[in-house]
Amino acid sequence: MRWPSFRWLAPAMMLLGGCALEQPASARDAAVRSAYVTPALWEVKDADTTIYLFGTVHVMKPGVDWFKGGVRAAFEQSDELVLEIVEPEDPNGLASTMTGAALARDGVKLSDRLGADDRAKYQDAMSANGLPWQAFEMFNPWMAGMALSVKPLEALGYKSDLGAEKVLTAAARASGKKVGALETVEQQLGYFAGLPMEQQVKFLTATIEGLPDMDGQFASLVAHWQGGEPDKLAAEMNESLEATPELAQVLLIQRNANWAKWIRQRLERPGTLFIAVGAGHLAGKGSVQDQLKAMGVASTRVKQ
Repeated sequence: MRWPSFRWLAPAMMLLGGCALEQPASARDAAVRSAYVTPALWEVKDADTTIYLFGTVHVMKPGVDWFKGGVRAAFEQSDELVLEIVEPEDPNGLASTMTGAALARDGVKLSDRLGADDRAKYQDAMSANGLPWQAFEMFNPWMAGMALSVKPLEALGYKSDLGAEKVLTAAARASGKKVGALETVEQQLGYFAGLPMEQQVKFLTATIEGLPDMDGQFASLVAHWQGGEPDKLAAEMNESLEATPELAQVLLIQRNANWAKWIRQRLERPGTLFIAVGAGHLAGKGSVQDQLKAMGVASTRVKQ
């Protein structure tokens, strides 16, 4: 069985998770780089508290100048940076945590969870992207799906150290700002690890199906992010998640609701915060802004 509605799923992961990663420059790339880049920014405020909401892209190509203008001003006015997660400084610790969360407890090999046709495509895709499929046999399917969501972007020139979270974290630490998080690493990995096996297999097979189009699809998402077009970004990115309500509920809707509750409670204390989460969480139906509105809390787009 094929899952054509999932074609945006792998690119969407780079705008949802806090997970990451130069193709020859195309005419479109050149146009995007030369444009005035203004990612969307919102604010939530009361008499003594201001909370900025900024959507991020977890990986970026060199040459994209986004940390300026209204985004930079809001960041500099803030006392604290709040991210989805704060990555451990020791990469080995993060790898160990991920390995533990992904290990298949039932002893079934990953390849054995796939039908013959999907198994062949999976093994070919892993090998083509420099990922030894044999080394993933002990893991559950979501682990391989995440690897295949990230590795091709590295080959296309996207770099994790240029991702918005890394840039913001370095700036916060350089200026002595507190850096906090909405979730722990264990929580975020748990969202994937807790998916029913059927959903994990869907995630993996759909990611494989979308690999040939990943370049153009991710470039389109990034272009909408750079242009401050959250509605267009949502229309493309959310298609895959909306086709699978279970996945959308776990990775998007419930997390947005949790964060909205956190923001509403944080308004009870004075201060100025800069919250940076994957851009997919601040776009479209069920976004953090939608969840806040349902609680009677207004969010306003900041003009740049």
